[in-house]
Amino acid sequence: MQIKSGRELILATKPFAKEIPWKSWYFTLSTLAILMAFFAGIYFLNNPLLRIACSIGAGLTMVRMFVIYHDHQHHTILHRSLPADVLFKLYGIFILAPTSIWKRSHDYHHNHNSKLFSASIGSYPIMTKQKFMQSSKAEQRSYLFVRHPLTILFGYLTMFVYGMCVRSFLSAPKRHWDSLVALVVHFTIGVLIFVYLGWFTWLLAAVIPFLVAFMIGAYLFYAQHNFPGVTFREKDEWCYEEAAMSSSSYMVMNPFWKWVTANIGYHHIHHINSRIPFYRLPEVMSSIPQLQKAKTTTLNPADIIACFRLKVWDPSTNSMVGVK
Repeated sequence: MQIKSGRELILATKPFAKEIPWKSWYFTLSTLAILMAFFAGIYFLNNPLLRIACSIGAGLTMVRMFVIYHDHQHHTILHRSLPADVLFKLYGIFILAPTSIWKRSHDYHHNHNSKLFSASIGSYPIMTKQKFMQSSKAEQRSYLFVRHPLTILFGYLTMFVYGMCVRSFLSAPKRHWDSLVALVVHFTIGVLIFVYLGWFTWLLAAVIPFLVAFMIGAYLFYAQHNFPGVTFREKDEWCYEEAAMSSSSYMVMNPFWKWVTANIGYHHIHHINSRIPFYRLPEVMSSIPQLQKAKTTTLNPADIIACFRLKVWDPSTNSMVGVK
């Protein structure tokens, strides 16, 4: 039977929205073990080049573990497991995306993906070309700063230290107390490493992995919904299913990057049904032909540059364009 679109497409994904518990635990614990092994290499190996390689490897593995954490926050894997809850709460603090702010902002993003004029909670702000031109110079600079490649490159400071932790705690201290805990833990450990193990170990253990992980994470957040061909809609014209297919990319990746990102490149499917475990997303793609017609981007430099050139939504051309 041919699946048409909309609700029928969502219903077609429901059989895949069931986790396989042993797989969820296997991928969680094996990824955590690899991450711990890389950090052990940073601390205990003598060869500087191997230590640098472990530092970069730790950053890449942190991305994978973050996506697994993200699945748990969607109640997609290991829901109602007390050991998993404890593990992922601790990982949220470690990764500077505590559960209170991450789940609230990310759930909002899923419910309002690609809506024009909605709050930019959990995603990058979008202005129409007309609104941008009518904004003050200060407002334009602020808008472009948030979407600037350097802001994304240093997502460690801009998106996670400030956005996820500092801003959330200052806005609602009682609700986001764990954001303060994350900041205190993160910087206390960093200072202790610097004082007792020296600047080089501090650089490899407390700086580079977070720079690498958050740079990749911030770019994925950006390019999954800011790519050539993306569409945005007014609130009255918005449709959940269309937003998933027209405003969420399928990021084509090789096996290495699929492992690092835990299949988050199948982002259109994730937005169709966020209850599908990350390890089942390729299975869904191959089983449902309509999902193979997704809008695509890649991690190739040309595609990255093309995504960064997109600044504002132009309703007259129904496309994202630059500001010049």
